[in-house]
Amino acid sequence: MDFAFTEDQQTIREAVLQHCSQFSDDYWLEHDRSGEWPVSFHRAMAEAGWLGIAMPESVGGSGLGITEAAIMVQAVAEAGGGMTAASAIHGPVFGLEPVVLFGTEEQQQRMIPPILSGEKRMCFAVTEPNTGLDTTSLKTRAQKVDGGYLLNGEKIWITNAHVADYMLIIARTTPLEDVKRKTEGLTLFYTRLDRDKVEHRIIPKMGRHAVGSNMLFITDLFVPEEDRIGEEGQGFKILLQGLNPERVLLGAEATGLGRAAIKRASTYARERVVFGRPIGQNQGIQHPLAKAWMQVEAASLMVFKAATLFDQGLDCGVEANTAKFLAAEAGYEACQTAMMSMGGMGYAQEYHVERYLREVLIPRIAPVSPHQIMNYIAERVLELPKSY
Repeated sequence: MDFAFTEDQQTIREAVLQHCSQFSDDYWLEHDRSGEWPVSFHRAMAEAGWLGIAMPESVGGSGLGITEAAIMVQAVAEAGGGMTAASAIHGPVFGLEPVVLFGTEEQQQRMIPPILSGEKRMCFAVTEPNTGLDTTSLKTRAQKVDGGYLLNGEKIWITNAHVADYMLIIARTTPLEDVKRKTEGLTLFYTRLDRDKVEHRIIPKMGRHAVGSNMLFITDLFVPEEDRIGEEGQGFKILLQGLNPERVLLGAEATGLGRAAIKRASTYARERVVFGRPIGQNQGIQHPLAKAWMQVEAASLMVFKAATLFDQGLDCGVEANTAKFLAAEAGYEACQTAMMSMGGMGYAQEYHVERYLREVLIPRIAPVSPHQIMNYIAERVLELPKSY
């Protein structure tokens, strides 16, 4: 068992940190205040080839694994961009996985390269206002018509939909009452986001203002047959293939943000002098920061264990969910500890940790709640009866 990155993996980490250094904390603060989407950051990451890190070389990617992708997004968050920077780019990293695994050669060549190059943008449209985590009860309908499907319904919390050209969307093609299992009858599509048929409304929220979350109202959106991914009715099974990588990447981002917060607070504690001594000389400051560091690094190990298992083609559901849970909790504790260590200055925007704290709540809440992860572990690992 080797816990160290390879030389190539360490090079990736250092290269991403260096690349992201051109986008300072002030860049992210300005975009958080204005709500402006980080166009220059997205363009720079695309031009450097980072968006395709885990995509096959045949479609313009680097052909590396989720481990390398996790190293990348962790460094992106750690460099100060936090969840804003990571959310601007992590859709292409894992969101296109269903197209790679289940799409035809024609679909892969048509759909993936424009996203990796940064020429086009995509979003991932799954969650609905009245179903939450109960994905099998989705209400969005895809009615079969000549040449394709007509989609009608609503989606919520769709990241980047306001700037996206395409969306990966799941809809019910067979009514729930007509299927034997709830997981059947859902179909996955990757199609153009037609603004004449899809209205978006940005949701005012607590943080990550530069990367919008949207409500979508879909009315008679025509989706051609060639935009269906995989078999009709098998969309839920296809969707599941991307859930473990998503959890791994979110865990990596949360630990990266935790590292950024601890670094800022530690620097402040060394430099801030009160009563004639650095405040970091006091154990009341030292110990919480040390504890936060240990928690973040332990969570990071679970993140990369899950990533390694995934890349080896092994079952990693337990590890990926555990990684997401531990990383989100550790990241949150790190950001909160950093703010408390810095006192009033931690509450000031110019020191950035309040932004980190607002953003780290995202992986704690979504895309799967900590309670659902504990349900999963209780059932799958501890073999306890289902509680809901």
